[in-house]
Amino acid sequence: MAVCVAVIAKENYPLYIRSTPTENELKFHYMVHTSLDVVDEKISAMGKALVDQRELYLGLLYPTEDYKVYGYVTNSKVKFVMVVDSSNTALRDNEIRSMFRKLHNSYTDVMCNPFYNPGDRIQSRAFDNMVTSMMIQVC
Repeated sequence: MAVCVAVIAKENYPLYIRSTPTENELKFHYMVHTSLDVVDEKISAMGKALVDQRELYLGLLYPTEDYKVYGYVTNSKVKFVMVVDSSNTALRDNEIRSMFRKLHNSYTDVMCNPFYNPGDRIQSRAFDNMVTSMMIQVC
């Protein structure tokens, strides 16, 4: 089950971050921010090949004992980070990839809103509902 979803701006500050068990919220924030180093590492390792690719899914960034952290980067260098419970072995790479595509589409809808100022925190009810349904769906 997805326990944390984060949208991180190009400058590495969170535009949106949400986690389900609120008692471990600080732990998930820490995991998201430490994963940004791995995201930057993967982007620089891919170099020019990343620009040519249409698929921006970075895959598994790193596993911990209880969780797995996955990453995705948009063309505008906005990073999506998802923390998934390791006990959910039924969750495959294709499902994670489709979850990131759904998150990216919803993020695009937020960006297309004329009342949204780029760089502000995402406070869209539709985006929040999509993240909630994504977290429940994976359970």
